[in-house]
Amino acid sequence: MKKSLLCVVLLAFFASSACVAGGGRKARKSSGKEGYDIYLLIGQSNMAGRGKMILPEDTARVMEGVWLLNSDGKPEPARNPLNRYSSVRKVMKMQQIGPGTAFGEKVARATGRKVLLVVNALGGSSIRAWAKDAPMVADKGSIAVGEKQLYAEAIRRTREALPYGELKGIIWHQGEADARNPEVYKARLSALVENLRKDLKAPDVPFIAGEIAHWRPSAAGFNEMIRTISTFVPNSDWVSAEGAGQLINDRDPHFSRDGQLLIGSRYADKALKMCYPEKGKSKRK
Repeated sequence: MKKSLLCVVLLAFFASSACVAGGGRKARKSSGKEGYDIYLLIGQSNMAGRGKMILPEDTARVMEGVWLLNSDGKPEPARNPLNRYSSVRKVMKMQQIGPGTAFGEKVARATGRKVLLVVNALGGSSIRAWAKDAPMVADKGSIAVGEKQLYAEAIRRTREALPYGELKGIIWHQGEADARNPEVYKARLSALVENLRKDLKAPDVPFIAGEIAHWRPSAAGFNEMIRTISTFVPNSDWVSAEGAGQLINDRDPHFSRDGQLLIGSRYADKALKMCYPEKGKSKRK
């Protein structure tokens, strides 16, 4: 009888220990062993960053609470330019300040969370080039020309980040190359988001897109379409480019340094609303 009782006690002990250990492993898998909030930032040149780094702090300062996934697939303290580790970027001197700077810092500051950015943009890229079945990069200015594919690289690098945390959102700034065909763009963007969510096993991850420069003649129709994104992409939203200044002149599609920071702040506002609903609830009380 005593032996039987001892066996029961020992079995219960080992079973409970296994449950605790298993529960620990599950928690690490779902939230990431390092606990980062991960954001994928993709698109063309305005996402890559063309706002001139004119202040010493623009390159020297480490962004508080923000990390950047490096070329080894590991987080490092973030500093500009954030597109430095893009596996598809153009030459380094073209990479300047993009929306990710203000975005990352504002989200980190508001949530107290560690923010990990996966920035993998390519200037001049069309939405067709971002399709899952698109050919290899054809742009001769890209470091990935003929060797890598935009969609596959976005998926690969995001998967590298996932052991460190949870994918909280996808930030998309692209459209200058496709502004004249907004209806075609709608279908392609919808397919892109569907594929990203499926391949990243994140079916409901928030997706936020941005308007292109208001001063461009072709922007009106495109921006009108982007404002309706929630009607053709579930769990999505958009940010305005109104008031974002020009980098050079009205013939150039790029935002200035301050314009990039303004748009990044707007992306953060939308991410805080969509990705941290509990924050919004507490503020309304």
